[in-house]
Amino acid sequence: MTHKDSKNDSLRNIAIIAHVDHGKTTLVDAMFRQSGTFREGQETEERLMDNLDLERERGITIAAKNCSVQWKGKKINILDTPGHADFGGEVERALSMVDGAILLVDASEGPLPQTRFVLNKALRAGLKIIVVINKIDRQDARPEQVLNEIYDLILDLDAPEEQLEFPILYANGRAGVVKTTLDEEGDNLHVLFDTILSEIPAPAYSKADPFQMLVADLSYSDYLGRLAIGKGINGSARSKENLICIGEDGNHRPLSISKLQVYDGPALKETDRAEPGDIVVLSGIDEVHIGDTICTRESPKALKRISVDEATVSMRFIANTSPFSGKEGKYVQSSKIWERLKKESLKNVSIKVERAEDGEGFIVKGRGEFQMVIL
Repeated sequence: MTHKDSKNDSLRNIAIIAHVDHGKTTLVDAMFRQSGTFREGQETEERLMDNLDLERERGITIAAKNCSVQWKGKKINILDTPGHADFGGEVERALSMVDGAILLVDASEGPLPQTRFVLNKALRAGLKIIVVINKIDRQDARPEQVLNEIYDLILDLDAPEEQLEFPILYANGRAGVVKTTLDEEGDNLHVLFDTILSEIPAPAYSKADPFQMLVADLSYSDYLGRLAIGKGINGSARSKENLICIGEDGNHRPLSISKLQVYDGPALKETDRAEPGDIVVLSGIDEVHIGDTICTRESPKALKRISVDEATVSMRFIANTSPFSGKEGKYVQSSKIWERLKKESLKNVSIKVERAEDGEGFIVKGRGEFQMVIL
């Protein structure tokens, strides 16, 4: 492994992880507003990070989202990850792009099963943890007991000694307040921003190495085509640069970046150059998969691929052959079902799609029933 001898101190990359409905998206919305991401009077909408219709309808986060805020001249990239076990594949990919995590726990419910799942992933990845006990305004809040439960959980997960020392903050995310003790008065999130800058390590990289990026997420634009999203592990990325993509088979595919973008608030901004450690979005790539390495042609070195827990549920999808066939849905043909499933598998590494051996329909393997319902 290349020795990382430099740090990009102008950047911090963090994930926010918690059980479903413990307040992740609400806290991120407050971070947007208080960091000055939105100008005074600018229209905002609750649940800014939940941009899928299903997410707004169900009030949960399904896909990991990326965004950024600025604080004291430094850029903080934030990944708001899903809190449901069935979308754990999204969590694992998000953790591959960050150097630390905010563990958000409800002051009444305490750490729940999904908290254990995600925290274990973060600890195994060696991430620095900031514990935020949220919803301290609830009438049934019990923050002291919840903190003890968090300590017990971390000990039970066999965390190394250095990960047992973590900052503890108390929050009312809906009111946009975070403080260091329960007794003190608070009216903003400043202590949270300052703790991120002081506790989360800046992304490290090798100054001598050229550009390398691990593809951790995929998206699609009707205008730009396939989008590859990942953290720049080493070197700087430049727009229009000629690079190669190293796939799982080890083959080198030449590619040329047509557009280079970085996160600016909740949106993407085009740039000519992305610094080491930043989370970048590359377009102009016809064939790329999650886990691929994008690097220079002069120094083709593959990074360790992202590993994701195997599927636990499989389901057969077939075209409707009942008397009501064609009455519901926009696309009902078998070819359209296959197209939809394959497109999802390109964006979601925890979904596997294959044709049934008997030729009747398609087999989809995933992490849980809820994931299948969303699909």
